[in-house]
Amino acid sequence: LSPRIKSLNYLNNILAKIQAVDAGVLEAVMLNHQGHVAECTGDNIFIVRCFEAEPTLIAPPLHAGLLEGVTMRLVESLATEAKIPLKKMDLTRHDLYTADEMLLTGTAAEVIAVTQVDGRVIGTGVPGPITRHLTEAFQKLVQCHAPED
Repeated sequence: LSPRIKSLNYLNNILAKIQAVDAGVLEAVMLNHQGHVAECTGDNIFIVRCFEAEPTLIAPPLHAGLLEGVTMRLVESLATEAKIPLKKMDLTRHDLYTADEMLLTGTAAEVIAVTQVDGRVIGTGVPGPITRHLTEAFQKLVQCHAPED
């Protein structure tokens, strides 16, 4: 079954989440059959890398086997509005380890920074400027569209 179909068959994701919890971490990165990064157990993943001093938001392409999330698409739109270059490319674990920033997106998670992967510090070890900007832009958008009590 294609991972792009939201079938509610989350067995692989649940097993990976159990392994993550057993390892003492909050989330697991899921790789596809080629060893490329697809997504996390319940979130989409982005990295930021500076190419020629210009920070670029990078995400795995759909063919990597990820479920295209609503929040993922929204964050991509926010990046486009902010004139942050967006690139889709196959990512390896090495790409994660050497990223300048990393963030996860999901309905429950919203937008959250990642500061470590496999015990390796990402960037400076604190949320970077692109992650902070996208988190703030997302929060502002959500607050503007929140139903009133």
